Amino acid sequence: MASLQPAQPIIVKIIEPPPKSELSGLADVLIGSLGLTAVITIAAVLLGALLAGVMFWVRSRS
Repeated sequence: MASLQPAQPIIVKIIEPPPKSELSGLADVLIGSLGLTAVITIAAVLLGALLAGVMFWVRSRS
């Protein structure tokens, strides 16, 4: 039995990614948490204004 071997060897070069600094990870977490806090705050203000409008409308009808 004859086994087929490639004429040239296949060389794979593995490149390591640059090390990620701890500060960039912390900054990502901080920006993400501030963004989430802003979204929750804006949603609370809008829902409060909507509820106040509904209460004002109901009271003015009676």
